Amino acid sequence: MQLVKPAGQRDAARKYDILTALGAYALARNKHDQCLVLRMITLMTARYNWARDELAVGQREIARLWSVDERTVKREMAKLRGLGWLVVKRQGARGRVTEYGLDLERILSVTQAEWPNVGPDFDLRMSGKPEASPVVPLPIKGHVPEPDVSDGTEWALAQAILYAEAPDVYGSWLRNLTRVGRAGGRLTLRAPSRFHGSYVQTHLTAKALAACQAVDAYVTEVVIVV
Repeated sequence: MQLVKPAGQRDAARKYDILTALGAYALARNKHDQCLVLRMITLMTARYNWARDELAVGQREIARLWSVDERTVKREMAKLRGLGWLVVKRQGARGRVTEYGLDLERILSVTQAEWPNVGPDFDLRMSGKPEASPVVPLPIKGHVPEPDVSDGTEWALAQAILYAEAPDVYGSWLRNLTRVGRAGGRLTLRAPSRFHGSYVQTHLTAKALAACQAVDAYVTEVVIVV
């Protein structure tokens, strides 16, 4: 599995994907494992530097973050090193805290079995699998006009990307999707018919999501309704 480390603003969605994978993994396990993974996620979101692959924080600060004593921190950090999730980059000495990195490939390898629990689009995106079948554009009369991006929404801008990538697929399946609304990272689009919506959901959700994330990294899910 080849992994590009998420470091830039446009890679924010990749960070959310990694955290989602960890969450799904934890929810499939016992309460002790869930607690350990929750602590890991909290440490990552609060203190991990994604650009530098650096987690440099003292045991006392971790204990305060986790609401535990330092003995528990030592035990839990040892478990995370044992899982291969945390890697010591520089051992602490003379008042200097230990510097860790994350083995993101190891984390994704361990959590991969739970990716389908999140959804087929998530599984496809994370594994890099090709779509099960090619998208068949419908016959279109006349020229497909470029999308109107004047309202500046993430979907309008994403449509411009989709049009540039494949005008026939855009004109057949994506042009008639209308924006319903946004709740956090979830973008809801309305299809003109049940068949249309089902086809897009099966074959084009990942493509639509990728285009949305190219213009707004905080979009984490595209939902199609009728």
